[in-house]
This record gives sequence, structure tokens and C-alpha cells, in this order.
Amino acid sequence: MIDDQTVSAFETAAGCGQRLRQAREAAGLTLDDVGQRLRMPVQVVRSLEEEQWQRLGAPVFVRGQLRSYAKLLGVDEREVLAQAQVGPVVPPTLVSHTHTPRARRIAENLGRRALYVGITAVLAVPVWFATRGHFDGSAPAPSTASLDVIPATVPVTPPSEAGTAPTAVAEPAAAKPAPAPYIASLTPVPRPAAPAAASLELSFSGDSWVDITAPDGSTVEKALIKAGQTRSFSPGQVGRMVLGNATVVEVQQNGSKVDLAPYQRANVARFQVSSEGSVVPVSH
Repeated sequence: MIDDQTVSAFETAAGCGQRLRQAREAAGLTLDDVGQRLRMPVQVVRSLEEEQWQRLGAPVFVRGQLRSYAKLLGVDEREVLAQAQVGPVVPPTLVSHTHTPRARRIAENLGRRALYVGITAVLAVPVWFATRGHFDGSAPAPSTASLDVIPATVPVTPPSEAGTAPTAVAEPAAAKPAPAPYIASLTPVPRPAAPAAASLELSFSGDSWVDITAPDGSTVEKALIKAGQTRSFSPGQVGRMVLGNATVVEVQQNGSKVDLAPYQRANVARFQVSSEGSVVPVSH
């Protein structure tokens, strides 16, 4: 940076570029030094001193670079900008290059609509010709039959003795019209519902410690259950049960009470639950 006396010595310079160059030389700075401090290419600094504005782009960029250069050298920014012959900043004029006349837009819209109508006609007319027989009543209504029902066949008289040819069935005098074709129906035949699987319910009239595991050995519940609570399990959910204080636990299988006496020892009941929900002894 240079002091005010050095700056005043160059105030009578002819141009801003020469003034900036003289201030730089008086401060003992080179073009490379200025470029490094302002983070500008050396060519830009040289163009500023030579007032080659056309090399620097738009006027708004030139003014900003001159302002930064003058601030670095301690030169009055306003005087430098006033001496610089830089054109005014004029915003660019926006010109539409996609304007379409109104008549052309109307013609394009009509052309698109005509194209849509033509494509629709090409697709719809063959379909109408192919399906019109189903709508004018000329085709017979087909009959439907379930796949689970076998149509009755014409009976044939079995032979009366071995080696005797069967009796030929007499043809009807008048030919009957061909029956309407059968159309298979995919409607399933209703079947009786399977009996509901037995569920297992536990009712606690007192506190009981339980250890309930699933068929795969994972723990379903292992805790102290308070009096008044209940538990319900679906078939296949429980594989084994251990009930502490078993006298306060009531086990019901599908609504029927299960006697825990065969599975109880020292007031602890141990039993297994089958996949159908039945209570069975523990297998060792």
C-alpha cells in the first residue's frame, strides 16, 4: 500500500490506466505481485493499465476490477471510475425467438385433432366389425356348465352274452338341432367349512410365574402374571408351557376346562401343546 502523498503525485495523470501503473510502480509492486494480491491473471492487470476494456468482458466486470485495483493502491475509486472510458451497464434485451402466429397455432391444433380422430377410427372400425355379431342377436346364446359336472352320455346296451355284438341304438327319426356349446365356468363348488381349530386360554385367579415357549424354542412370554389377567393363544403359537402356582391357573381348550392334575408336580404344571391346540404330556 502507498501513502496519500504518493497518490496525490499522480492525480494529474491523463488516464486511469496510466495512473494505476504509476501508483503501482511508486509502491514497488510488479504485475505479478498485484495479480497474486487481487487473485487476477497478469493479463487482466496489464489490460487494466493499458485500458484495453474490450479484452475484459462486460462493463460491470471492468468497473469491479478497477475498483479492486484502486483500493489496493490507495487511489480514489471514484476518480478512477470517472476517468475510465467504460460504457454504461445496459441490461440485455430479451427477444423472443419462439413466437408463433395465431393462424399457425390454430392450424397445428386442428391437425393434431384430425390425427387423433384418424388413429381412433383405424383402431375402432375393425373391432366393431369383429364384434357386431355379438350385439345384433344373430349368434345363439351359449350355455354355461360347471367343470365339476359331467354331462350325461348316450346309454349303450351292453352285450347279453360273450361274443355277441351289442345292440345298435336306433337313431331318432328327426334330427334334433345341435345344442348350444358349453362354456366352462370357473366358479368353485362350495365345500363344507373345516372345523375351527381349538384355541388355548389361560385365566389367573392369583399371581403365577409362567414360561411359555413357541414350537421353535423361542420365548413367547416369561414373566409373573398378576391375578385377574388372561392369556389366549392360537394353535401353533405355543409349543410348551410351565405354570407356577398352578392351582390358581385355569386352562381352557376351545371352551372346555383342562385338568392340570396329570401334568402338575409340587404346584408346578408342565405340558406341551400340539399343533391342533391339544394339551399333551411333556416328552422327554
